[in-house]
Amino acid sequence: MLFDAHAHVYMSKDRETLVKAIEESSVGYVMNVGVDIPTCREVIREAGQYPWCYAAVGFQPGEVGKFDPQVLAEFKVLAQEPRVCAVGEIGLEYHYGKDSMEDQQCWFRQQIRMANDLKMPIMIHTREADEDTMKILKEEGAFSEERQSWFPRRPGPDGQELPDSRVMFHCFSSSREIARQYVKLGATISICGPVTYKNNRRTTEVVQDTPIEFLLVETDAPYLTPEPKRGRPNMSPYVEYTARRVAAIKGIPYEEVERVTCENAKRFFGI
Repeated sequence: MLFDAHAHVYMSKDRETLVKAIEESSVGYVMNVGVDIPTCREVIREAGQYPWCYAAVGFQPGEVGKFDPQVLAEFKVLAQEPRVCAVGEIGLEYHYGKDSMEDQQCWFRQQIRMANDLKMPIMIHTREADEDTMKILKEEGAFSEERQSWFPRRPGPDGQELPDSRVMFHCFSSSREIARQYVKLGATISICGPVTYKNNRRTTEVVQDTPIEFLLVETDAPYLTPEPKRGRPNMSPYVEYTARRVAAIKGIPYEEVERVTCENAKRFFGI
């Protein structure tokens, strides 16, 4: 069974077809991710409607404006709804958002604090912002021993138990060196469709280097469609292509990737 660890179900233009495709596929779980207050309300509604659907709520960095404590308070209420499993996607978007860097950083810090107050997993969006993302996460205690103490330890390579910070990097696009640093801090790396693209050496190296116990697979649907479906809107069943590419890169059976990444996701989200 597959777990699509990050998708946007509410963005589908043909909900009936999407739901049927998911329910006829090997996908058993989908984490439906909001990016602002209206979409967070929608992912909560959908999580109550479909048994395979769960919700994550947060203010995506590309959507933020000036910090508003009342909006943060509303996010905190939404985060405590049934079937909400994580605060996210939150973080920094410098590719398109260089004019809002200070606002993004403020919101990022406040939402990490909210997740810590609620003792919830955190889902990170970071693009062209590696240094600031790492700095803020460390300064706000996202990898602290106290935070790690809130969650059960995770299985690591060779069966040893390791601390788990419950911090996930969605659609990881940074280097394997950055991935190594985050793994040492107890974070989780989520791999998306671009790993299937012909010349994506960077993500291939991350998959090669990162123990399977620290990996998830996702679609970010309807974006970033994997090969061989590239050119059409992405959907959760296509996460299979990403999982098969991860298996090929690591030289292990697809069934093992399917099983372990699903177990990893269920543990990460507390399902």
